[in-house]
This record gives sequence, structure tokens and C-alpha cells, in this order.
Amino acid sequence: MSISVFLADDHAVVRDGLRILLDAEPDIHVVGGAADGREATRQVVQLCPDVVIMDIAMPELNGIEATSEISALCPSARVIILSMHSTTEHVIRALQAGVWGYVLKESAGFEVVNAVRSVHAGHRYLSPKVTDNLVDQIIQQPEHPFDSPLARLSPREREVLQLVVEGQSNAEIAQNLSLSIKTVETYRSRLMIKLDVHDLPGLVKFAISHGLTPL
Repeated sequence: MSISVFLADDHAVVRDGLRILLDAEPDIHVVGGAADGREATRQVVQLCPDVVIMDIAMPELNGIEATSEISALCPSARVIILSMHSTTEHVIRALQAGVWGYVLKESAGFEVVNAVRSVHAGHRYLSPKVTDNLVDQIIQQPEHPFDSPLARLSPREREVLQLVVEGQSNAEIAQNLSLSIKTVETYRSRLMIKLDVHDLPGLVKFAISHGLTPL
């Protein structure tokens, strides 16, 4: 039986390229794709594929938060993060969310094929550069190697943060997340206090630097 794969990337050319690459393999079959994290989560829960290849910087809901939801709702689907970020913070957050693989875009291509087969067989897969960075971080900072300011925020606060920096108003966020406007305002105020960021440009800069949005 072939390995079913779902593709989540906000660039159609990337999805099409990965589909061609993977469908050329006799034991792999692409079953669907999505351009944002929220739609990807919805479709993956319905299809429950063997493997999900997820861009880390997805609109609406970034790849790490989407992975967390997928891991809870369809634990049999094993997620591989595809990312341009090789920092320890991004990798650890992804692993904590439940990913099985982490592949750098700079070394993608046939490495993706190997990653799909590896995670489907029950093994973790990390790009060599990612592994090297993790080891270096542990050696350099053995006491606190994986601190991240995003750990101060709840999953809902991270979700609100992403939508805020992507330009949605409090009313739009409330509608999309089925919350009251007042609740959204509370989350927004709370996350700014926790991050010690006090204006929208500061939030945008923070979100981009921590891989929360593709902007």
C-alpha cells in the first residue's frame, strides 16, 4: 500500500513541485493540498493521510500551531515541517508540537522523499544542519538551551497574535475564532504585556522573526 501524503504550503508552485516529485515515487501518493494552516488542518482531519508536509510559515494558522491541532485530532498523521528556519527555537517548538520530521527548504528535493519514508516507518527525520545546530546549542548553553519567548503565550494567544500581524481587525478575528470582540481584545492586551511589545510594528517584527507568519 502506498504512503498517502498531504501538502500544505502557501505557494502553489511549491505544492506543485512537491506533488510532481512525490507522485513520481511508486510507493507515495499525494492526496490533497492547502494554502493556509487552517484549511490544511480541516482537510487533514477529514482525510487523515499517513504524512503531512507542512510549511512552517503558513497564513491564518502557522505550521507549528496547525501541527499541534493535527496531532490532537488525527494522531496517526505524521507531520514533516518544511522550513527556511534552522534555529533551535523553531525546531524545538515544532518537535514539541508533535512533528516527526524537520526539513530545510534549502536542502529539500529528494531529501523530502527520504523524510516521508522515514517518518512513515516510525523514525524521526531532521536535516543534517538542523541536527548540528541542536547539538551546538546544547553544548553552548547546557542549562537553558531551548528558551523561547513564545512559551510565555498560550496557544490561543499565539493564534490571535498571528491574525493581528496579518492585518485582521478585532472583529474579524472574533468571527474567525468564534470569540467575542472583548475576548479578542483581552487576548491581544495580555500577549503584548507578556512579550513586552507595545505597538503593532513591534508585534509584526516579533512574529516574523519567530516564524509565526509568512509576511
